[in-house]
Amino acid sequence: MIDFDTAVALILDAARPLEAETVALEAAGGRVLAADLTARGDAPRTAVSAMDGYAVRDADLATLPARLPIAEIAFAGRADVPTLPPNCCARVFTGGPVPHGADRIVVQEIVDRDGDVARFGTAPGEGRHIRAAGSDFAAGEVLLPAGTTLGFRAMVAAAAADVATLPVVRRPRVTILGTGDELAEPGQALETPGSIPESVSFGVAQLARHFGAGVIARRRLADTPEILEAAARRALDEADLIVVTGGASVGEKDFARAMFTSFGLELIFSKVAIKPGKPVWFGRANGKWIVGLPGNPTSAIVTARLFLAPLIAGLAGRDAAAILTWREEVLTTPLKPCGDRETFERGRRVEGGVAVLNIQDSGSQKALAIADVLIRRRPGTRGLAAGDTVDILAF
Repeated sequence: MIDFDTAVALILDAARPLEAETVALEAAGGRVLAADLTARGDAPRTAVSAMDGYAVRDADLATLPARLPIAEIAFAGRADVPTLPPNCCARVFTGGPVPHGADRIVVQEIVDRDGDVARFGTAPGEGRHIRAAGSDFAAGEVLLPAGTTLGFRAMVAAAAADVATLPVVRRPRVTILGTGDELAEPGQALETPGSIPESVSFGVAQLARHFGAGVIARRRLADTPEILEAAARRALDEADLIVVTGGASVGEKDFARAMFTSFGLELIFSKVAIKPGKPVWFGRANGKWIVGLPGNPTSAIVTARLFLAPLIAGLAGRDAAAILTWREEVLTTPLKPCGDRETFERGRRVEGGVAVLNIQDSGSQKALAIADVLIRRRPGTRGLAAGDTVDILAF
């Protein structure tokens, strides 16, 4: 059995990005860029108006009031750039090309219109309201560096680069195997004597997707060695990462590790000195990563957040270590002394800090739903009072 920090270091060492693939821009959201993204052209490609108004030469407004014939009209999307004749103006709309020879755009609110003539009665002020060619970015400029997660803001820049596809880190394919004779599909448990709804895999699948994985299968398995070994073979053929829930302890039907033995399982760690979740394990077989989670719902989801989340994030090209960013927060409720194992209490954010949940049972599911932080306690630490600080992790 190893300590928490050692287990995390082993996970982070394994959390290396998968190879790159090219996807359509439409499918790139949430993915991680595998190479710098450079602009194909200048933006804007030519000088454009920042306002609806009239393009003029400064010299033609030297004496006010002034009357200038409207020689051109330029809407956004006009392909050519007109030339502004002397002693004339051009009607220009936001995004429209600024005519050659124009010095500024005079906003329409201070211009009067008389048929095809614009009347300028007041000085236009200092603002020129022109976006120069290349003022946003230039052709060949790096808009997004490799390693950028393509969130909603980055997707705007990606599309502005005028590319139809993007090189991204391949999303890890995850198969989840839920083991246990007592498990039934939700909606069938009450009709099956002795069974309980299989709930853990649904939470694990959502966590995997949240941190960058593609869940390709979620299977419920009986505790039968032949069935488990066949499922292991199939999962190793289809996935980059297999998550097994349950069967991780030392009972007569705990076969979670044994199901991979014939495939050359290399255990990286088999237990971690934490509470909840001591039976969590990590290994590799046939070049594929395997994470074994406890069967109790809270234990499974806590260990998934601590170990599976950074592993998936790293495989997907994200900063794996950043997934385990702890920060200090003020307790609003007291905490008992910690035992001899590092403990992760479930809590929730409240006004003034974080409160510890009353229910800390490893099998709890109702309390799990309202927890939004994990509170880290080192082994043997003293009890804490409201107002003391603790380390928390978003949960």
